[in-house]
Amino acid sequence: MRKRLAAIIEYDPETKQYIGIVPDVPGAHTVGNTLEEVRRNLKEVLLLVLEETGKEVDAQEFVALEMIEVQV
Repeated sequence: MRKRLAAIIEYDPETKQYIGIVPDVPGAHTVGNTLEEVRRNLKEVLLLVLEETGKEVDAQEFVALEMIEVQV
């Protein structure tokens, strides 16, 4: 069975790595040196976490990602 899960990927200029998390799956996070690597790592960690927990993922419907700018 296939599941579509929303992932958040950010770039950390300090470490020069991409950081990926899947909010609907506790423990599903990873890093990579490229976007392709972090995507591949996310798929791998998702499979491991889901196999280990044996839980069904009740994924939320992804609506949007907004960049909000504030002056501080």
